[in-house]
This record gives sequence, C-alpha cells and structure tokens, in this order.
Amino acid sequence: MTGPAVDRHAIHEELERARVTFHRLLDGAADADLRRGTEGTRWTNGQLLFHMLFGYILIRPLLALLRVFGRLPPGASRAFARVLNAATRPFDLINYLGPLGGARVLGRRRMGVAFDRVIAWLHRRLDAEREADLVLAMHYPTRWDPFFQDVMTVADLYRYPTRHFDFHRRQLTLTDDDRP
Repeated sequence: MTGPAVDRHAIHEELERARVTFHRLLDGAADADLRRGTEGTRWTNGQLLFHMLFGYILIRPLLALLRVFGRLPPGASRAFARVLNAATRPFDLINYLGPLGGARVLGRRRMGVAFDRVIAWLHRRLDAEREADLVLAMHYPTRWDPFFQDVMTVADLYRYPTRHFDFHRRQLTLTDDDRP
C-alpha cells in the first residue's frame, strides 16, 4: 500500500510547537492557576494539562496496535473498533478519572519532564519509520475521541495528539496570548 509522501517535517514542527506551548503554559502558571477550573470540562487546568500530555503518551501503545492490525485484513480492526465503541462508557470514566490522580502524582516538574521525553521519543520514532509503515492503517473507535477517524494510518497517529492538544488548549483558563 502506497500513497503520497508523508510530510515528516510538518509533523516534527507540530510536535515541537506543542512542546514549547506546553512548557509556556505549565511554567507560566501559578499553583492557584493550575487548581482553577477549565472551560467546558470538569477538570482543573492542571488536570487538563495532564490529559493533554496523556494524549501523547498513548501514541506508543496505539502505534503498537496499528502495527498489528495494519497487517491484518481490515475486518479485524473494524471488529476491534466496534468492540471498543461498545465500551465507550467505561473508557469515558477512566479517561475522566486518570487526570484527577495523574496531575497530582506527577506534579508540575514531572509533567514537564514527561512531555519532553514523550515528544523526543515521537521525534526519534517518526525519523525511524519506513515510508511503507507510515501508510499502514486500521479502524478506530470513533466514539472515543472526536479526533479519531474511522480509518487512521501511522502518519495520522503522529498528528492525532497535537490536534487533541490544540482542542483542549482552548479550554484552559490560563493566560496564553498565543491561543490558536
């Protein structure tokens, strides 16, 4: 399966922009700012920042799944996506509860370190991808996240967390003059 060449440079720029923005938001916030509520979620700013970080952390297991399902007949990932869509309620609960504890356990400094590490890993992994692997595709549970498409490629997965990041960035109630 081949398609148009993937613009790795653009993906690297998106990842780096998100890393710089995450640090500006995290480092520029007072502790009281991180405890303040967000717009349109039940999380605080600190919890939402953790959720945004977690979107990048999830790419590692999602890439592993895609490498397996991307080599199987499309019906396998379609069935898997249907099962996951059926489990949306428990996923939503876990997705909500995770940041409640995650932000507290990691804290400000370790969230920043974790963001740097996951972005560095994504840069290295993207550089190591073979062109043929970037077009591997599988079905995804579209009820789990508005940024999951019915079918996504490896290249799509590298772009997913920054779309997720940019969406949630608008919900933060932190001072940020460079909002998209």
